[in-house]
Amino acid sequence: MRTNYVLIDYENVQPDTLSVLEKEHFKVIVFVGASQAKVNFDVAASLQRLGPNASYVKISGNGSNALDFHVAYYMGQLAASDPDAYFHIISKDTGFDPLIAHLRAKKILACRSRAVSDMPIVKAANSKSPSEKLAVVVSNLKQRGAAKPRTVKTLSSTISSLFQKALQEDELAALLKLMEKHGLVAISGTKVAYSLPE
Repeated sequence: MRTNYVLIDYENVQPDTLSVLEKEHFKVIVFVGASQAKVNFDVAASLQRLGPNASYVKISGNGSNALDFHVAYYMGQLAASDPDAYFHIISKDTGFDPLIAHLRAKKILACRSRAVSDMPIVKAANSKSPSEKLAVVVSNLKQRGAAKPRTVKTLSSTISSLFQKALQEDELAALLKLMEKHGLVAISGTKVAYSLPE
């Protein structure tokens, strides 16, 4: 299973807990601002349970985007050493979105989520019903902008990866049929066209 790096902008988002990330395929880095003196106890306890899969980066200077530049630097370092990984930035700061778009254009898997619970991989793991799974897929496809899969094979592979390859073939086929039924995709031979909600 690919490594999922979770880079948390702690100046911007203070998660209640990180217990959903206590799995071996997650590596968590919490970026703490220079003027932040404390980290929430539940976050610290979750990070301790992650052991070597978790770390802090304390920013040494102040500035309007000091923490953001640190996140971008570490993400670049990690992408160079682990190009098959998936990168999750946890921040409400939309200033990261151009970086995410650039990374995707370079075929680096990345997204920004407003909270740990909003991460596509967490939503996918927590979705049980077909409609919940469909919502996760649609959200992921909308985030991709113009970089959506254009063939049935690539779309199937994308959905499978989103659910960490845990879907059975019949579940995957049912999701594609549900997407067609709701008019979200039109499949013509091997090609896919989209009609996603705004």
